[in-house]
Amino acid sequence: MIRMRAGDNVAIIANDRGLPAGARIADGPTLLDTIPQGHKVALCDIPEGGAVVRYGVVIGHATKPLPAGSWVYEAVMRMPPAPSLDDLPICTAPAPALEPLTGYTFEGYRNADGSVGTRNILAIAMTVQCVAGVADIALDRIRRELLPRYPNVDGVVALHHGYGCGVAIDAPGASIPVKTLRHIAQNPNFGGEAMLVSLGCEKLQPERLMPDRFKDRGETHPDLVRLQDERHVGFGSMIDDILAMAETHLERLNQRRRETCPASDLVVGVQCGGSDAFSGATANPAVGHAADLLVRAGATIMFSEVTEVRDGIDQLTARAATPEVAQDLIREMAWYDDYLARGQADRSANTTPGNKRGGLSNIVEKAMGSIVKSGSTPIRGVVPPGERAQGKGLLYAATPAGDFVCGTLQLAAGMNVHIFTTGRGTPYGLAEVPVIKVATRSDLARRWHDLMDVDAGRIATGEASIEDLGQELFEQILAVASGRKTWAEHWGIVNDLVLFNPGPVT
Repeated sequence: MIRMRAGDNVAIIANDRGLPAGARIADGPTLLDTIPQGHKVALCDIPEGGAVVRYGVVIGHATKPLPAGSWVYEAVMRMPPAPSLDDLPICTAPAPALEPLTGYTFEGYRNADGSVGTRNILAIAMTVQCVAGVADIALDRIRRELLPRYPNVDGVVALHHGYGCGVAIDAPGASIPVKTLRHIAQNPNFGGEAMLVSLGCEKLQPERLMPDRFKDRGETHPDLVRLQDERHVGFGSMIDDILAMAETHLERLNQRRRETCPASDLVVGVQCGGSDAFSGATANPAVGHAADLLVRAGATIMFSEVTEVRDGIDQLTARAATPEVAQDLIREMAWYDDYLARGQADRSANTTPGNKRGGLSNIVEKAMGSIVKSGSTPIRGVVPPGERAQGKGLLYAATPAGDFVCGTLQLAAGMNVHIFTTGRGTPYGLAEVPVIKVATRSDLARRWHDLMDVDAGRIATGEASIEDLGQELFEQILAVASGRKTWAEHWGIVNDLVLFNPGPVT
């Protein structure tokens, strides 16, 4: 079994297939129920109404007496209310000083704006979903006919989205998807070479999407193909224009070469999906240790997922580097509370059937395991949805918890490597940045041996420590940033971008 804190009155069963009723746990009770892997066992008698404690935190209250050795799961617990956003501890938990790490480098693509890419990709941005079909046909031809002539270019990607028209483009919430699309096109892996395909009549005009590039430039621009322009006579001329523009960009991208860059140029996004009760015991603590190493090396690392940190807001405000950062954290939590309330939902809507099958009883337990991805260093800043990350060190990027929405917003924030932990398993991948997938359980890593990049289940079996896995992951991040392919890249597994749009659709 795995007990997270000395004061916990539950632990999770670590055995691959769980344990049957009657099994005796070393230094623990005899099981009264058959308990699946990852699910909780009561270590002592818990009375009706008594606190259920994991991670040293009350994750629920028993709805009936739970004798020692009984199975503790969602149906026998009542979830506590969300913690108040008032009277939180502010900057009360200063982290111990960590010695800087020097000498760590990777081979990356340095950009004119000072950012560094880990891949060299041609991006085709779009103002509106209407052009997606045309862009896809052009994309296929670019890959078949042009890309083989430019061996230093890693690939070409169309930045699909469902936005651009049929929306209240001037509504306050509409700024989030617009900024998201703008900043994705500026991702370091695109080298400043993103081209744009527009329809012509859409609400999201090129000058609104990318004002620095297209405002006051007249009707033509060397980086823009507008399908409704009169010069396009027939479908073929649209494709020809896109291919001609792509060739110009490919020629420039092909001249780029990797160069040695300090680890401080990394911008790493961390996320979990298909989480289970092992997430907070194996994979996420290892990621947290790697996060501390990245911060010590001067890099930027972002953790996210509002509903998956909301129940630990007191932990976050206590770790804030400044009172201003603490207030920014509170602001983002309050905004999301209101957003959920408008939809007549609350934070409990986060947990999935798979989370529960994996032993997570509710969002409080899930949140405690999610937060440990952030490591132990002070939180230096907060990135609102759709914005680019500013500054070094540990940042909180405020995003929804859905895998694709979170990944999309972290792309907009400027990440150049993505770390994704999973317990239930997901083939998740992104075309725009490499995704390193970390399995929480060795059983998953064995079954999905050609989808998982790191087996953190070795922590549960005692084969490796959290520190060992964190160091391994840190070194793998540097290798992947230098060009080593992840399994998702090997197979070409990619997921669509999904915009967060709190604004109205007309």
